[in-house]
Amino acid sequence: MPQDISTVAFIGLGVMGFPMAGHLATAGCTVRVYNRTTGKAAAWVAEYGGSHHATPSEAARGADLVLVCVGNDDDVRQVTQGDGGALQGMAPGSLLVDHTTASAELASELDVACRERQIGFLDAPVSGGQQGAETGALTIMCGGEPADFARARPLLDHYGRAVNLMGAAGSGQLTKMVNQICIGGLIQGLAEGLHFADKAGLDPSRVVEVISQGAAGSWQMDNRHRTMIADEYDHGFAVDWMRKDLGICLDQARRLGARLPVTALVDQFYADVQAMGGGRWDTSSLLRRLRDPDTK
Repeated sequence: MPQDISTVAFIGLGVMGFPMAGHLATAGCTVRVYNRTTGKAAAWVAEYGGSHHATPSEAARGADLVLVCVGNDDDVRQVTQGDGGALQGMAPGSLLVDHTTASAELASELDVACRERQIGFLDAPVSGGQQGAETGALTIMCGGEPADFARARPLLDHYGRAVNLMGAAGSGQLTKMVNQICIGGLIQGLAEGLHFADKAGLDPSRVVEVISQGAAGSWQMDNRHRTMIADEYDHGFAVDWMRKDLGICLDQARRLGARLPVTALVDQFYADVQAMGGGRWDTSSLLRRLRDPDTK
């Protein structure tokens, strides 16, 4: 790890943050953690060592690097700039990295707040899901200053397979939006293809075995077709989270004047899945929507 970073704080120990923080502890970092649910923080310390704290500011006090992985813009504001937030405990010269998938506007806001305190900042949303977090194979899209990226990069490499600086603050979040836009369309296309194959009397598994070797192949096809065919969705990235992300994409598109007709349509299809009670199902559950004759 960089010589100037020996102690880190990790704020948010959900399905992503818990293993990400664990990779840092395994790599030899002194890790101070905070989680809104104290029991989860205590469980993390029992497994990995380090210490857990009552507030984000307490966790951040004395840390050279503070990493945040929470739910949405409001959650990030609360744990960074709110009463007892991480910025209250961070010293000049330290570095804040936000792994939350959030808005580009929030990234710019945090960048300004950090610069006022002489703290470095990177927005660094991730892709790869819980499996990627556990195996240390996440894609991390960063926005910020090159010097701050260079400092953080060796730490991010402990759980990132592809770690890239995309531009100034906010660029990481904008890149993650492109990621979610592309994924939404891919999953809907895969769901429709599998549904069509079934209705046509084909063996969907054999169809995928063939077409995955050509131009139709994708990560979603390779990693989700079996569970989709089996109608199993109790895993992976939840529909509720995807709708949050697509809402961010659509809001940003309106600001930019970008047209996202397919993304808007897929977002409404996910609303249908939520209405079916599938808010916590994996995003590949778009196929169940097609199989349900009562879904419009």
